[in-house]
Order: sequence, then structure tokens, then C-alpha cells
Amino acid sequence: MPSSIKDYRRMIEKPWGKMFYDMIYRQLSLPVDPPLDILDFGAGFCVTAGHYAQHHRVTAVEPDEEMLNLKLPNNYGMECIHGGLETLRQQNDEAFDLVICHNVLEYVPDKEEILQELTRVLKPGGMLSIVKHNLPGRIFASAVFSDDPAAALELLSCSDNADTMFGRRDTYSNEYLIAQCRQMGLSMEKRFGIRTFFALSTNDEVKFTNEWYDNMLELEMKTCRLDLYKDIAFFNHLLFKK
Repeated sequence: MPSSIKDYRRMIEKPWGKMFYDMIYRQLSLPVDPPLDILDFGAGFCVTAGHYAQHHRVTAVEPDEEMLNLKLPNNYGMECIHGGLETLRQQNDEAFDLVICHNVLEYVPDKEEILQELTRVLKPGGMLSIVKHNLPGRIFASAVFSDDPAAALELLSCSDNADTMFGRRDTYSNEYLIAQCRQMGLSMEKRFGIRTFFALSTNDEVKFTNEWYDNMLELEMKTCRLDLYKDIAFFNHLLFKK
């Protein structure tokens, strides 16, 4: 696993990093036209923001300056802002068609306040895209990928509150998120799994072949909509509508 921001930056260019984003793009399935107003809050290296900035008006907000400094070079004119909750508060009401918040809420103590702000800046009929860690998937990864059944047993018996390079991680439940969003007037439209299979094998050599990549991506996309596989995926991707 990555031990630094630079290691994490290198990982996203590996096949198992690239597939994470390829799945998100297919699950969101945004049209190229008409151009949308998109906010990516907690944009990281601006991979997702940069992808959509090719055809849409994108504002990327990221609190970690090192991650912004290591962002991908193709920005396509998107606005990149070094900031956090205060920057989010400065955005206009009902300004965005799509708000993206991927792997962010696990690392912040003020989840409800951020969700309120993300809802406020979302246009009526707009979509909120949240990607989050999924505890059963973390248990599988500990037991299989890391060969660490002791860590899996610990996760099985308690919540996941670990110190990471991004801060202390709180792997909150889908039920909590859905309930909070419902209180804010958002309805859950879809739930997908991400990374059910592709990061469980330690045979990295095969992952650099086109045959593995194409077949694994097809497998992930076929199973990401099935409840059995969503429930054990490392990440869950939830889409809410205002």
C-alpha cells in the first residue's frame, strides 16, 4: 500500500489505479453535450476533474497542497482551488449540475456540515456522487490481499478507525449516509460497487496485459450493479438526486 502522497500519485497510473477511475466514468456515464457545471470537492490529483474538464465547466477544490502540486498536467481550463470547507461555503447556491465527493468524508469530522454544503450548491435535479470505503471490502482485502487475517478479525469485530496519510479514517456505513442525505432532501438513485476483484490478487505482472485489463474491467462492470458484489466491494459509489 502507498506510504506517501508521492507513492499514491504513482499508484494511480498503475492498472489497478486506472481501473478505479475507468469504473467511475462508466458508472456516472455523463454526456459530452451539453456542458455541465461540475464541482469536485476533495479533488486530490484532479484525475476525475481533469477527465470531465475536457467537455464540462469544472471547479476542483482540494485541501492538500502537495496533492494539487502533483495533479495531472492536462487541466483543460478547469479552476483548481487550494481550500476546504470554507472554500465550499463560498460557492453560490444551486450552482452545479453534478457534485463529486470521492473518498473524502471518511477523513473529516464534520460530515453533516459538508453534506449540507454539497447539497446547497447542487442545482435542483442535480446529482451528488459519493465514493466511500466499504467495511466488508476492507475485511476481504486484509484477509486475502494483505494475508493478514488478524487485521481482518479486528475489522470484523469493530469499526474501521485507522490513522492514514490522509488523517484518521472513519469507514462510515451506507445506512448513515443515506439517512443523512434523505434529511437534506436527497434521494438515492443508484449504488455501485468498485474494486470487488481487481485488487485482491498480488500477481501484478499479469495486470499489465491488455487481456487482463479488458476482461477484469468487464467483470467489474457486470458485477458492480449486483447486490451480492456491491456488498463486498472495497468501495461503494452512491448517486443521490436533489
